[in-house]
Amino acid sequence: MPATDDLALLKDAALEAGKIAARYFHGSANRWDKPGGQGPVTEADLAVDKMLREELTAARADYGWLSEETEDGPDRLHAEQVFIVDPIDGTRSFIEGSTTWAHSLAIARDGRVEAAVVYLPMRNKLYAASLGKGASLNDVPLSVSEQQEMVGATVLAAKPNFDPSRWINADVPPITRKFRSSLAYRMSLVGEGRFDAMMTLHPTWEWDVAAGSLIVEEAGGAVSDRTNKPALFNNPVPKLSGMIAGGGFIHSALIARLA
Repeated sequence: MPATDDLALLKDAALEAGKIAARYFHGSANRWDKPGGQGPVTEADLAVDKMLREELTAARADYGWLSEETEDGPDRLHAEQVFIVDPIDGTRSFIEGSTTWAHSLAIARDGRVEAAVVYLPMRNKLYAASLGKGASLNDVPLSVSEQQEMVGATVLAAKPNFDPSRWINADVPPITRKFRSSLAYRMSLVGEGRFDAMMTLHPTWEWDVAAGSLIVEEAGGAVSDRTNKPALFNNPVPKLSGMIAGGGFIHSALIARLA
């Protein structure tokens, strides 16, 4: 199935997910904490996950399935293509009433993301990308920042990423740090060119960054794990060694300075 057809499928599913999540927004969703310190989950996460799993796998019965809110299994490893989904990325923001949470949907073939959507229903922002076809926000083409200096660059990241111990000779780069709770949204904002880069240096679940990685790449940016290896998806343990994404200069400059 061509990636463009898959992209249309993901867009439709994301819009439906937004309708479901909106019904639970502003405090009406029950919540509880996952075991093992994995963070909160709400009724909305599970309702969106159920709809996406049923609708997407019905449309593409031979695709595998990987989602934050579905128990993982080995079957996806034998599929040529796999859905990689975070029903609500930024659940804490959702609970707090912020509008920066997103639905993150991707399709990967042989480890490479081919189609991706990140949708923020409360902000009416639908980011999309198809391999070799570019990235867009609400159908307007995107391009990453062309920032060519570290000084003055804006990087989306949590504060612990800039502890001196993480940098060669404790030399923390002279950037302006900003933050958004959703990794998918951070990557989309980089693809939009509103920020120069994003980074997370701890092990990162695939569903948080799969869709965003293609959006940045198709907007002309560079994406890798913290060791500068390409981001490949549908691994047996679905985690990456961090994620750094941005315009080419800033991406390379951050990688070069990491301890």
